[in-house]
Amino acid sequence: MSSPTIGLAGITSAQKKTLIAAAMGWALDAFDVMLYALVLAYIMRDLHMTKATAGLLGTLTLLASGIGGVIFGFIADRIGRTKALMLSILTYSVCSFASGLATSITMLAVFRFILGLGMGGEWNTGATLVAETWPTHLRAKAISIVQSSWALGYAAAALVAGLLLKEFNWRIVFFVGILPALVILWIRRSVPESEMWMARQRATLSNEGSSVGFAEIFSPKYAKNTFALLLLNFFGMFAWWGLFTWLPPYLSLPISEGGRGFSVMDSTKLLVTLNLVGMFPGYMSFGWVADKLGRRNSFILYTGCAAVLVPFYANARAPWAIMVLGTLVAFFGTGFFSGSGIIASEIYPTSIRARALGFTYPGARALSSISPFVIGYVGQRHGLSGAFYLCAVGFLLATIVGTQLPETKGKHLE
Repeated sequence: MSSPTIGLAGITSAQKKTLIAAAMGWALDAFDVMLYALVLAYIMRDLHMTKATAGLLGTLTLLASGIGGVIFGFIADRIGRTKALMLSILTYSVCSFASGLATSITMLAVFRFILGLGMGGEWNTGATLVAETWPTHLRAKAISIVQSSWALGYAAAALVAGLLLKEFNWRIVFFVGILPALVILWIRRSVPESEMWMARQRATLSNEGSSVGFAEIFSPKYAKNTFALLLLNFFGMFAWWGLFTWLPPYLSLPISEGGRGFSVMDSTKLLVTLNLVGMFPGYMSFGWVADKLGRRNSFILYTGCAAVLVPFYANARAPWAIMVLGTLVAFFGTGFFSGSGIIASEIYPTSIRARALGFTYPGARALSSISPFVIGYVGQRHGLSGAFYLCAVGFLLATIVGTQLPETKGKHLE
């Protein structure tokens, strides 16, 4: 009997485990990465950081994630998807804990940079593992499920931070970030390697296949798609990281400093709602929409709606308006990210898939690393509400670039 949702009849235990592993890795990645944004207002006070400096640390993390994406892409193509996935989780977990030990801005910057390496490596290894394991007709939905787990991790981080900050300081919040490392034990024991990757390795070792270099993603066959996907991700991430890195401090900072003056618990409630009612269904829905409208049209729909909504959100003053408009922005402004793993998996062959995903997604994140700094810098002078207009421009440019993507719906992986 098939599932009434995505039709799981015939899906093996191994396929389910790869989906769970990738989703848990991405959720815990979000948990550790977003802890910084959630305690940012407190760090700024204790370490005497300006908005520009605080944004710069966020920039370093994103820059490192681009480097990590490329590095872990090579690792995943060489030693396997599951080993690379475990290494990435270990990296960001340990460095999240270490962030709580920082006694200076420099120390915190170093730990956040190394954490970014693991952050960048998790996404492409997990998405590649699922893409190579799940059947064609369920691929988009499966990757959307993986992507949607980011919202769950972010919501969990907001809840944990909100509860701990009532009794403890921001350092304790970071210490909790070591817990995701425990997932490695389960992955090592229970999650199998990609059969598609292993077949490719056997063919290469027996000289039946040839080793393909990283430069292949820039060959005439793939160059246009590589740069279109890179730029779409870049503009979308510029908008997302600029908005959601600064959203927690925007809500909690006093009105006199350009914030909205929310209490810790009011901010926590709003952020949990944005994640569970906005981001989570946004991520989840993209796979279904992409199977109906196609990959390219879905990108255009989601980013276009986000571009229109952000200015209204920036001007919202009433708590109910901040809640409603924020939920809509979260739905469309994050949902489109599910499409990157879907379409990139369908564009590139197995021999270069992990490194291609590692370049076009974490690589774009590295380019977008300027966003927290830019929004913080502009927000210091013109207020965060005004700075958020730049995020609307980012979503609009992503919409325009989306028109240049190929349509890959229904494509079988090579």
